[in-house]
Amino acid sequence: MKVKITTICFMAGISLIPIRGFTADSTIDHPDPMTIVKDSDIANKIKTRLNADKHLGKFKSIKVDMDNNGVVWLSGTAHLLSEEEKAVEIARGTEGVVIVKSNIQIKNGHPIHE
Repeated sequence: MKVKITTICFMAGISLIPIRGFTADSTIDHPDPMTIVKDSDIANKIKTRLNADKHLGKFKSIKVDMDNNGVVWLSGTAHLLSEEEKAVEIARGTEGVVIVKSNIQIKNGHPIHE
């Protein structure tokens, strides 16, 4: 009787090992929801500052993307190099931004890469 109970407990324990392993790794693949919200807030702050800037106000074709490591990508078009530089400056000056990468195209079609 003791052998039968021991065998049942052993088999039940072994069957739970894959479940335990799966739950331990499940948080690695998915970012923390609070991080996503924070990054979204930072990107929105940058967009707001870009739209409010009097030098960039009429050029609202700059897109802002951000990952969960604080890296910001700017893309879109600007009429002058100084406008692209101003957009990068605004993004860099935003709290929470670590790196700014610019893929903004100057209106004549030449990309400016940082």
